[in-house]
Amino acid sequence: MSFQLKRILVVIGFILVVVGLGYLLYITFFRGPVTPSTVSPDLPIESPDGALPGSGTAGDRTVDTPVDVGELPGIDTPDEPAAAPVATGGRTQVTELTLTSVVDPVLSGDGNSVSFYDPSDGKFYAVDPEGQLRSILPQAYPNADNVIWSNDTSRAILEFPDGANISVNLATGDTHTLPAHWEDFSFSPNNTGQIAAKSIGTDPGNRWLLISNADGSNAQTIAALGNNQDKVQVNWSPNDQVVAFSDTGALVSGFGRKQILPIGKNSENFPGLVVEGFSFEPLWNTDGSQILYSTNGPSSNYLPQLWLTDGTSQTLGNNRQSLTVNTWADKCTYADSATAYCAVPKQLPAGSGLQRSLAFGEPDAVYRIDTNTGFSVQIADPESDTSMTNLQVSDDGSYLFYQDEITGVLEQIRLR
Repeated sequence: MSFQLKRILVVIGFILVVVGLGYLLYITFFRGPVTPSTVSPDLPIESPDGALPGSGTAGDRTVDTPVDVGELPGIDTPDEPAAAPVATGGRTQVTELTLTSVVDPVLSGDGNSVSFYDPSDGKFYAVDPEGQLRSILPQAYPNADNVIWSNDTSRAILEFPDGANISVNLATGDTHTLPAHWEDFSFSPNNTGQIAAKSIGTDPGNRWLLISNADGSNAQTIAALGNNQDKVQVNWSPNDQVVAFSDTGALVSGFGRKQILPIGKNSENFPGLVVEGFSFEPLWNTDGSQILYSTNGPSSNYLPQLWLTDGTSQTLGNNRQSLTVNTWADKCTYADSATAYCAVPKQLPAGSGLQRSLAFGEPDAVYRIDTNTGFSVQIADPESDTSMTNLQVSDDGSYLFYQDEITGVLEQIRLR
């Protein structure tokens, strides 16, 4: 075979290879799928008269409807029960009485409304269960951060951040400036216009527990405080016998057990209260015959726990009993001498008795306690999770007023 013929055959072979590869690329990437044309054997292509056949009458179409998971077998989605208008133990309706935060709300002297200080304008107001608001006094006292009320809410002492103290007669509008070194005020229980306070001088030898008129006049010392001013709580008893409690008693046998010393109005030597644990916080019942208090210690796993003991001068410290209720005494209030209502956290972090800030904002349920028997029962669970403070019960027992600890708004629950 000549060289010329070989070259021709190589060129032809190369061309055939290129064409073959090109065809393979075409059918692989560019040509669509081949769909054979088919005719249904049941439908003629043309009707006898040459017209196209009709589509026929359509039948009923089945419409798919969404399935509620509650209808599926084995899946139970019960509706949450509606909140009850009156407290019966479960979820209970809540009514807001103010739109903004208030300071130190207390039951008014009429027994049916709540008095409070409004920090937004520095004035005093009262609101009834229907939400009707009334001004107590036209004068404004801006920027107070604490208010102490007399039992009949006819007087109040305002404490300011700079240490200034002002006593106000809410019936007349008269005001008096109290010494800036006075603190921890408490009004007399019988509405005589007297107050108790701690006078904290620079020198420990000039620190006293005292009683004076509400305008600061006629001050009389009761007991020397020395360096123990932080261990004394001013808390005037409803029976006008005890003015304060001092955490300076002797230790008693057993870890965390000690004596709390009541300080009498006339310097009486009352027997000490033996308490278990730390952070003693007392609450008098309405006639001073009993003390509800909270402490924390090993016996309560360092959670706050309520206790009861007698409170008269002859029986102080007798009949001490612990309650199976974990909360602080300042989250409780007495409706009468033998009935207390308490906001009890649904869950408490470990050690919150020692460090209360750990429990800030924890939602509460409301418990009623029969302080004669120590029996407690849950009566309400607010419909929205609420941490409650400053509880008050109307004189007729129909309403529980309280303050939302986070928002500061005043709210109420119907008890009956």
